[in-house]
Amino acid sequence: MEVTTLALPYLVALIAVALVFDFLNGLHDAANSIATIVSTRVLRPQYAVLWAAFFNFIAFLFFGLHVAETLGTGIVDAGIVDPQVILSALVGAIVWNVVTWVFGIPSSSSHALVGGLVGAGVSKAGLGVVVWSGLGKTVAAIVLSPLIGFVLALVLVLVVSWSCVRATPFGVDKTFRVLQFASASLYSLGHGGNDAQKTMGIIAVLLYSQGRLTGDFHVPLWVVLACQSAMALGTLSGGWRIVHTMGSRITRLNPTQGFCAETGGAITLFLATWLGVPVSTTHTITGAIIGVGAARRTSAVRWGLAGNIVVAWVVTLPAAAGISAACYALTRLF
Repeated sequence: MEVTTLALPYLVALIAVALVFDFLNGLHDAANSIATIVSTRVLRPQYAVLWAAFFNFIAFLFFGLHVAETLGTGIVDAGIVDPQVILSALVGAIVWNVVTWVFGIPSSSSHALVGGLVGAGVSKAGLGVVVWSGLGKTVAAIVLSPLIGFVLALVLVLVVSWSCVRATPFGVDKTFRVLQFASASLYSLGHGGNDAQKTMGIIAVLLYSQGRLTGDFHVPLWVVLACQSAMALGTLSGGWRIVHTMGSRITRLNPTQGFCAETGGAITLFLATWLGVPVSTTHTITGAIIGVGAARRTSAVRWGLAGNIVVAWVVTLPAAAGISAACYALTRLF
């Protein structure tokens, strides 16, 4: 691996930038964990973010670090990674996150970071540095994660509807208001387990590039705790523009539908994290919400808005890559 010397204060500053990205990830993607439980009025927003932040933080206790390994070594050749590449990748992802947050667009922080890595890596050393197998898995997840979330949520709605056919509407509503606490917890665990690991991988490969870590690729415990904490703090800060889009503008939800959407999304995230695939929690929950809306009737989904969100998904990778490539070019001038 190419080792460059970076003074400790600059290294600490670069790690801080990575943690800022993680904070913004939690802020930007808080809607993924809490939009349904807020929109169904099961929890008030201020309590929902506390609930989600707690499960975001403890997620590292339940999952391995397969996603961190994919981001650290499976997107671009780790041998070309240096501080300029890391900084440019983070700037590309952060700028895109801020733009989409301002406009309330639920884009993917995960794919913004992947796009940032690819853009900076290619800007430095050409297309040959891209690890196409790892990037291919990530791109495939853009399609598969919302599709799986959609199908699972649709099936869950059908199963729940048949199982509750003889129950009173009041009884069903009361039961699923309680069950939504469990489903929101599972989704927040999946969110913390998959999303925080991406920044862990970035920081770990940075430390390797500086000779601060040796041996087989691994993520130190302090990096794990720092990333989980930054994401939890971001989640605590909310992200109410995107909560509104996810929780009510795509389709109206009741507690039963909220439970099905969160559970379908959580199963998808658990599977992806186990396989080490860096998926988008935004894509996953959006697919699940559309699934529960379509189970009621296709007209219940605002397909125009859903189409705009899909466009944002497609644009995220190249947009973040372009910003990071431009940033890398600027760093070479100084």
